Amino acid sequence: MIQGLTDDSILSPTGPRFPLGRLLITPAARDLLASQSINPSRLLDRHAGGDWGELDKGDWELNDQSVVQGTRILSSFRTNGHRVWIITEADRSATTILLASEY
Repeated sequence: MIQGLTDDSILSPTGPRFPLGRLLITPAARDLLASQSINPSRLLDRHAGGDWGELDKGDWELNDQSVVQGTRILSSFRTNGHRVWIITEADRSATTILLASEY
């Protein structure tokens, strides 16, 4: 189970904070999430709503600035010992879900 994943942590009431662009997922991330019955859209909703997951305070602040400045945005979620990353490109053309080990 994704740590900290609750119904009230999904999408902020104001909607997404930035466009996600084209949605991509690596085969390894897709297989891991499927094996744990985790719908990738729940993680994407958290990411788009400004919940950056398991990042330190400095990285949270950088992401908040990135939303405004138009630079790359990274979220990190841990599930059963595996770290799943979500990266939205600076130009907002694409968002990719991948395992940290694939970066």
